[in-house]
Parts: sequence; structure tokens; C-alpha cells
Amino acid sequence: KKVVHKTATTDDKKLQTVLKKLNVNPIPGIEEVNMIKDDGQVLHFTNPKVQASIAANTFSVTGPCESKPLTDMLPNILNQIGAEGLSNLRKLAERMPPTRLDTATENDDVPTLIENFDEPSKNETTAETNASESTPSEST
Repeated sequence: KKVVHKTATTDDKKLQTVLKKLNVNPIPGIEEVNMIKDDGQVLHFTNPKVQASIAANTFSVTGPCESKPLTDMLPNILNQIGAEGLSNLRKLAERMPPTRLDTATENDDVPTLIENFDEPSKNETTAETNASESTPSEST
């Protein structure tokens, strides 16, 4: 039995053939594409090749991509996500564990204030005032 291994170039050629049949046109000038998944991950494409066929309701985004958490993309991605994305972001924030600041209590290793730190600065101001008053001034 002979096993034929498909390569990525073979798959790419087949994809390009199908896209050509759909009459896709390249869309130039797109610097990045971000696809937000339901689990809060973002597929981030930098300088992708984007093709579209409005009649076939088909868009093709190809190129190197990274999968990143949505939180790593903030705040730059906020203007891209729209109203539905903002509501999903709010839901994602609600599912996140509370932060250290949210769970702080009075027993959390905060030292007790022992002295008044404003007193030394008041003394310095008083000393400066007294020194300037005791300096003889020349009269004409």
C-alpha cells in the first residue's frame, strides 16, 4: 500500500485554485488582521494577504499569525472590536479571577503609621522663616 503525504504547498495550490474560481480580488494596504475567538484568544496576522469576493461572501486572510490572549492586545484592539466585542470583553472580564488589589484587606502586610510625616516639613518651613527674619537687611 502506497502512502501519499500531502504537503502545505499542495494544499495552498488547491486553495488558490478554489479562490480563483470564486473571483476573489486582493485588498491592498491591510497592515493587520485580528480575529477574536470565543475563548478570548486573538488570531493576530501582521501584514497579511487579504482577498475577497463580495458576491461569494468569501474572505481569505493568509500569512503568518500568532495566537495571543485578548488581554495582551489591549488597549490597541479596542477600536477594532465593536459593540458585540465589547460585551464579550465585559463577559471575559467577569470570568477572570479577582486581582490582588480587589482582594486586599487591612491585614495585608501594610505597616502601621507610627509618626506624623508632615511634622518635619512644618519644622523646616518654620526654621527657614526664622532664619530669613534674623538676617539683617540693609536699609537705604
